[in-house]
Amino acid sequence: MPPSPEHAMSTLLKQVRAINPIAQTDQIQDVWLDHGEIKAMGDSIHEYPPETQVQDGQGLIVGPGLVDLYSQSGQPGFEERETLESLVHAARAGGFIRVGVLPTTDPPIDNPATVALLKGKTPQYLGVQLSFWGALTQGAKGQQMNELGELAGAGVVGFSDGQAIANLLLLRRLLEYAGPLGKPVAIWPLAVDLAADGVMREGHVSTRLGLPGIPAAAETAALAALLELVAQTRTRVHIMRVSTARSVQLIQEAKEGGLPVTASTPWMHLLLDTEAISSQNTGGFMPYDPSFRLAAPLGNPEDREALIWGIRQGVIDAIAIDHTPYTYEEKTVGFETAPMGAIGLELALPLLWQGLVVTGELSAVQLWRSLSTYPALCLNQTAPSLNIGQPAELIVFDPQVSWTPDRTTLKSLASNTPWLYHTLQGRVMRRFDVYPEIN
Repeated sequence: MPPSPEHAMSTLLKQVRAINPIAQTDQIQDVWLDHGEIKAMGDSIHEYPPETQVQDGQGLIVGPGLVDLYSQSGQPGFEERETLESLVHAARAGGFIRVGVLPTTDPPIDNPATVALLKGKTPQYLGVQLSFWGALTQGAKGQQMNELGELAGAGVVGFSDGQAIANLLLLRRLLEYAGPLGKPVAIWPLAVDLAADGVMREGHVSTRLGLPGIPAAAETAALAALLELVAQTRTRVHIMRVSTARSVQLIQEAKEGGLPVTASTPWMHLLLDTEAISSQNTGGFMPYDPSFRLAAPLGNPEDREALIWGIRQGVIDAIAIDHTPYTYEEKTVGFETAPMGAIGLELALPLLWQGLVVTGELSAVQLWRSLSTYPALCLNQTAPSLNIGQPAELIVFDPQVSWTPDRTTLKSLASNTPWLYHTLQGRVMRRFDVYPEIN
C-alpha cells in the first residue's frame, strides 16, 4: 500500500483541547502542523500557508500518540488469534504509535533469528512501531538463562519472559547479567506456589462465588523478593502487572529508598474489581465472563483504589494494555478453565477516559502521561510530545462519539473483552504521523 501524501500537508486544528503531559498543560488552543512537525500553538493562530487544511477542533482532544509497554501477538504460532498486521491495525485504531510485544509466541522470541523474522513481517506503513521483548530464559520457560547479549545485539527493546520466574537464584543471575546491557528488564512478580490453582483474587467475593482465590501475598511475596534482588544487583527493573494495594506500598517504599524500579498496572484493573465477576455487578457484564480471567487477577475494591492513587501520585508509572487475544472457541469456556487475558488496544483510551477522567479520579494529564510519556521512558525511548518543533506524533480523540465494539468494528482478530456489544463513548478520530490517513 503506498504512503499517503498528506504527511507533507499543513493542518491547523482550531480550538482543540491540547493535552501536553510533558509540560503538564491541558488547555484550549490552536495547533498548527506542517510537514510532520508541530509548527505553532497558541490561543489563536492567524498566519499559515494558504494550502493549509483548517479543521474545527471544538470538542476534540489532541495529545501525543500512546505507547504500550507490553502486549501479546499471535504470530508466530497462533495466527488465528492475532497477526502482526491485525495487531498493528488494532493499535492504530486505539491511538497507539508504539507497542512492545512479549515473547510469548511459538516459537518464543528467544533468539536473534526470531527477532529478525518478526521485524521483517511487521507492517511498516501504518505509523505503528512494534518493538519486541526478548525472552530472559530459553523458551521463556523460566528454567535456563538465555543468551541475552545476542538478543540485545538483535535489537530487542528489553528482556522479559512475560510470565513468572519462580527460581530466585536464576532471577538473581539474570539481573546480574542483564544490568550491564542497558536494556529494560520487565518482571511479573508472582509466587506460583502461592497462587496454586486460584482463578481470581482471594477475598469475600471469591468466597461468595465459590471460586478458588489467589491471595495478594502471591504477588507481594514475590515482589518483596524481587526488590531485595534489585537492591543487591542495582539492575533497573520494570515491575509488570501490579494489582494489589500492598504492592503499591512496597513500590513506593522502594522508590523512596532509591531503588531503580518502574512499575505498571493493567488498564482493566483501574476500572474494575472482583465485583465485576459476580451476577451482582453493576456494569451490565455477563456473570463469570471468562474475559475477566486475567494474568494478574482483578483486585478487590481497595486494590483498585490504591492503583488509581498510585497512578495519580506517580508511584505506578504506566498503564499497560497487556492486549492478549484468543479465539472465540478458546475463550468461550468456563471461568475456571479459560486462558488468562483480554484484548484492549482499541478500548483502553475511551473506557479509561470515561471511567477515570470524566469521574474526576484522574486528571487528563495524569491519564495521558501514564499512557504515553511514562511508558516510553520506561522503555528508554524518547517520549512523544506536544511541543513546538517536535515530530507530530499526535492523535485526535473525540470523547463524545459513541460506538459499539463487535466483530465488524474491531480491527483485532480477537473479541475477548467483557465490553463486547456494549456502547462505548469516545474514539480516536484521526492520527498525525508518517502516513496519517491510511485506514
